Amino acid sequence: MDAVDPLARERAHLTSSRSALRAMREDVKSLDIRDVTANWVNAAVLGAQIEERIRALADLSHTPLFFGRLDYLHVVGSDQAEGAEGERFYIGRRHVHDADGDPMVIDWRAPVSQPFYRASKKDPLDVGLRRRFGYTGGELTAYEDEHLSDPTEATRTSKLLQAEIERPRVGPMRDIVATIQPEQDEIVRSGLGGTVCVQGGPGTGKTAVGLHRVAYLLYAHRERLARTGTLVIGPNKSFLHYIEQVLPALGELEVKQATVDDLVARVAQVEVRGTDEADAAIIKGDARMAEVLRRAVRSHVTMPTEPVMVVRGSRRWRIPAHELEETVRELLDRDIRYGAAHDALPQRIAHAVLVRMEESGEAPDDRVQDAVARDPAVKAAVKAVWPAVDPAKLVLRLLSDTDFLAEQAKGVLSPQEQETIRWAKPVRSVKSAKWSAADTVLIDEASDLVSRTPSLGHVVLDEAQDLSPMQYRAVGRRCTTGSATVLGDLAQGTTPWATASWPEALRHLGKADAVIEELTAGFRVPRDVIAYASLLLPAISPGLAPVSSVRESPGSLAVVPVDDAEKLPLAVVAACEDSLRHEGSIGLIAADSRIPGLAAALTAAGHAYLSPGEETTADARLTLVPASLAKGLEYDYVVLDEPAAVVAAEPDERTGLRRLYVSLTRAVSGLTILHTRPLPGALGS
Repeated sequence: MDAVDPLARERAHLTSSRSALRAMREDVKSLDIRDVTANWVNAAVLGAQIEERIRALADLSHTPLFFGRLDYLHVVGSDQAEGAEGERFYIGRRHVHDADGDPMVIDWRAPVSQPFYRASKKDPLDVGLRRRFGYTGGELTAYEDEHLSDPTEATRTSKLLQAEIERPRVGPMRDIVATIQPEQDEIVRSGLGGTVCVQGGPGTGKTAVGLHRVAYLLYAHRERLARTGTLVIGPNKSFLHYIEQVLPALGELEVKQATVDDLVARVAQVEVRGTDEADAAIIKGDARMAEVLRRAVRSHVTMPTEPVMVVRGSRRWRIPAHELEETVRELLDRDIRYGAAHDALPQRIAHAVLVRMEESGEAPDDRVQDAVARDPAVKAAVKAVWPAVDPAKLVLRLLSDTDFLAEQAKGVLSPQEQETIRWAKPVRSVKSAKWSAADTVLIDEASDLVSRTPSLGHVVLDEAQDLSPMQYRAVGRRCTTGSATVLGDLAQGTTPWATASWPEALRHLGKADAVIEELTAGFRVPRDVIAYASLLLPAISPGLAPVSSVRESPGSLAVVPVDDAEKLPLAVVAACEDSLRHEGSIGLIAADSRIPGLAAALTAAGHAYLSPGEETTADARLTLVPASLAKGLEYDYVVLDEPAAVVAAEPDERTGLRRLYVSLTRAVSGLTILHTRPLPGALGS
């Protein structure tokens, strides 16, 4: 089917496809909307949509336009005559068509592209040939064929696929669209209606799977998600910066990113200036606090003891206290949001007045009811019975008023727990309080009790194992009418309140019926490195299956004892210099307290270094990483300083060993460990 020189033919198709993409972009840029918009608002909206389309059609020189080809045995979706030739499709990151509208590149998310990821010798899915392409510096340099319907051809590992997986990391995280595996593709293409939780160890690609699922859902349900919105939630800003280029590379430019702290801060509108001790943070993050807050909000409701007298002209209309009480109790029994009930109460009172007016022969309409609801007597009654609640002031009172906290937490929190979370000194105002991150989550919960939090269409929650139950509730409020993709690894939970099990976490999220998937095939961490790190699993997460690396390269692993603690910084610098002789990025990971000393040692040796979140380049490849920020990041070569210090920095041994597990599994090609103190846990056995 191919010409004499298949590679030349494929290069020609790449050149033609790039020309077609440029033509598509120019067509959009040449659109004249002056005569098709009714007003300036429509013109602005349409202009923004056109600009977005132009950006989406950009040809990224460093990103291959297509990475694969499928030759079907038959025409897709037809009853083709025996012996007729099938269709051929090039699979890429976005759709490209020629001047006649015929496809030159098919979007990887299209149904016809799915067999590129799912087809096998056992189930070829009507694919005769699957071709993978290799690129060097943006140029197509190689291809590799699998004749899936040929029983005589042996199954073999794709060298191009392996090379792409093991390609050195420089710069931010890249997409895995060319290397998605069948088990990953099943998660990526799962429907919008259901929530999926992915348990995945280091290097299994769970973050990439979550991001590609967003891209797929935006392709399959674009109009719906354009209305309702999508959001990616990560553990910190360094992590979000690291992953922020993945979706734009797939043509998706409008997905928002945030941390949980960002989300609740927008609602709480207070400045975080304080921190909690671990035991206080654990209690504040406990799901029981939701009941304490619910009681605190509802405690503002008092039963009426006086009637309401409404004057309309020469007539007076009296609503007795017992009838008002019935209305208030009905609203309480309905358990609707406090603010909604506050708004409904004056209308209920006004309706009772209108009933009496009608009984006396009058014919009031809706305007009269609205006027009665605004009557000073009605407003005064509502203020007395169902006053407005400020969420931040409520939480401030709860944490600073001993009697109020005791009343609302009775039977929920023990006296000792109440004492633990109560502020030691009274605070005069919301503005002067030294709020902690856990406090803002409480304010967010109280805000939702007062008025409903808007829901998005889909939320991706990464590194979810580190969230408290109250943080899960905060995220769940953002997708009550939508769905979620929850990503995490129980073995990497490094907060005192880390998730114990996914069913429990999903219950707090409000998605108890979510499907839990487990990824155990590792594509990033070399065999020897993941096997070494997995020695810690029995202590940090008993029963969790270790990652099985599919990498052909075992990677390099060196554990280097240093006999003098004063010599350790120099030995670490030397190990970094050795790593810099290799291609790719280097991460120097250490306990947070040791970062200043190592920074000084690097500077003294003449080595510039980056901080987490700063983009690596060919000229700046070394990043100095505090262990607390290492999660989710990856480097070709990792130098790990003093593992015992990483463990000792945490409040308990299990959390410390989990932090160490995270640090050990950031390497893509090689790991060097330097220590003067005994190695922690099973590593020292």
